[in-house]
Amino acid sequence: MRKGRHSRKFLVVGVILVLALAVAAPAAMAKEIKWKMSTTWTPSLSHIDTDIHFVKLVNETLKGKLKIKFFEGGSLVPPFEIFDAVADGTLEAAGDWPNYWAGKNTVFDLLGSYPNGMTPMDYMVWIYQGGGFEIYQMAYGKFGMVYLPYGMQPMESGIRGNKPINKLSDYAGQKIRLSGRTQGQILKKIGGTQVMMAGGEVYQALEKGVIDAGEFATPKVDWGMGFQEVTKYWATPGWHQPACLLGLMINKAAWDKLPKDVQNLLKVLAQANMLWSFTHNDYGCIEGTANFIKAGIKITRLSQEDLDKIADMANELTMISAKENKEFAKAAYSMFKFMKDMEQWRGIQTPYGYGRNMKKLPDLQKLKEYSQ
Repeated sequence: MRKGRHSRKFLVVGVILVLALAVAAPAAMAKEIKWKMSTTWTPSLSHIDTDIHFVKLVNETLKGKLKIKFFEGGSLVPPFEIFDAVADGTLEAAGDWPNYWAGKNTVFDLLGSYPNGMTPMDYMVWIYQGGGFEIYQMAYGKFGMVYLPYGMQPMESGIRGNKPINKLSDYAGQKIRLSGRTQGQILKKIGGTQVMMAGGEVYQALEKGVIDAGEFATPKVDWGMGFQEVTKYWATPGWHQPACLLGLMINKAAWDKLPKDVQNLLKVLAQANMLWSFTHNDYGCIEGTANFIKAGIKITRLSQEDLDKIADMANELTMISAKENKEFAKAAYSMFKFMKDMEQWRGIQTPYGYGRNMKKLPDLQKLKEYSQ
């Protein structure tokens, strides 16, 4: 009897070991997945730091499961062709600023920044709690991609040039480097001319007088680009971009090949990278601002009356775009409904809160109708 019990015991142990090996074998045999990733940013633009930091997080955290080989902007494909390169699978992934793709679908014009729109904290709360993440998947999914928001910059500096801008009428007649579809439409309404060019070309364009003024990013970034050498005035606030969101385009087929746990970890690492990116960039603006002031740059500021006029123009243009494009309307309704929903709590938090209550919102009822 004792011998039989021992035999059965060894048999059970043996079966357990065989099953354990059978389960472990696929994991042990699984090969590390390798991705090629690039970005819209060249090494001269510090936006690339957000991409590099994310790649570092992924390669350290997912070692043995996923390895990303990073290529700086322009080294594989031209920066503004990178959207198509990810969509068609030439690259597995690439970092971007969504507004660059507004020519493909106007919905993208809302997703990286919007004039008189969301602040950084607004974007983050909306994305992770208010339905924003699904809006990004809708926009990029139409082109065969998954999107992970993973970078954030604070309000952009404003306009830098050699003529003071104290009021809206001072924009009249000026050629200004300004990114963004709706931003350009507002500039046209106030008499200026939008000039589109890559960030790396702005310094030289200012130096040679090709443009009268321009913008690129935050005081931290602008100082590193040397704008203090070719401009005298800094017009604030940055109504054209109260925030700047960066993210990762991922080819859908490449995403679907990842194990579920790797997909989940990438989402978590994207959130961690966004927190690092925002704190890194916002803190850097302390020194950047001080440097511009020390260099003798004169700061001007638009009145609240002028900012209210910009808000009216932005809302008018929002309704036009929403009526023309159901996807734009769906995204705009989600964003501005969130801003409306936050009003009461933010009012209670004053003066200890974050973000802002918008004095003027687009017509939410019509946005909802246009989105259906």
